[in-house]
Formats: sequence, structure tokens, C-alpha cells
Amino acid sequence: MISPDLLDILVCPECKKSVALSADGTSLKCPQCRRVYPVQDDIPIMLIDAAKIDPA
Repeated sequence: MISPDLLDILVCPECKKSVALSADGTSLKCPQCRRVYPVQDDIPIMLIDAAKIDPA
């Protein structure tokens, strides 16, 4: 589980906006550029190359 304190400081490396944890806790989504960053073993992978762009 990602701590709330960590979520407060994490930003999207592409557009520098805050990210939000998905409902199932497996990813972080940027509402601005719609990139979805994976979370593996409770570690957010905040690499632009590792992100997928959510079409919705």
C-alpha cells in the first residue's frame, strides 16, 4: 500500500501534475495527460516509458 504522505508528493514526470491512486491500487493516473503508471510490489514506477495512456 502506498502511504498517503507519498501520494501527496508524487507528480507525473511528464506534466508535473498530481497523480491519483486507482481503486484497486495497481496504478497511478495523471488526470491532466491521462498517463497511467504501474505500481509493482507497492513501488510506483514513475517512468514515462513505463506508462500507458488511458484513452478515457
